[in-house]
Amino acid sequence: MNNSILHENLIFLNYEATDQLNLLNKFSGILYANGYVKDSYAQAVIKREQEFPTGLNTPGVKIAMPHTYPVHVLKSTILVATLKNPVTFKEMGNSDNNVNAQLVFMLAITDPKGHLSILSKLMSIFSDKEKLSDIYYTDNKMDMIKKLNKILF
Repeated sequence: MNNSILHENLIFLNYEATDQLNLLNKFSGILYANGYVKDSYAQAVIKREQEFPTGLNTPGVKIAMPHTYPVHVLKSTILVATLKNPVTFKEMGNSDNNVNAQLVFMLAITDPKGHLSILSKLMSIFSDKEKLSDIYYTDNKMDMIKKLNKILF
């Protein structure tokens, strides 16, 4: 599927990160090195995560969806990572709660309308424990892309 915003080099399986800041910096750096985001993206995503946390206490596998404003993005994509050990994020809508995220969708979207469409399509699977587990336990990058493309397109 050519219109995919998912790319094999932006899928990370069993990724090891020490903490949220480490994860956000590493993934922002990868997006920057691959030409998807401006050099302002890392700071912007960290700042936005502090103001508007993206951790989701989803059934089964916990999620984080760090992202920032389109002004920091050059080309739309989603970096997807399954984490070897959970990384703590604050909960979306209730920053008093922690979410031990095991699955990260780092969004880099140029079009705000497209951003909402992708968010709502991703949200549609977040209440589905089986689909989340299926994605989390996928051990092949191309299989991960195929599964996510079915949801997004």
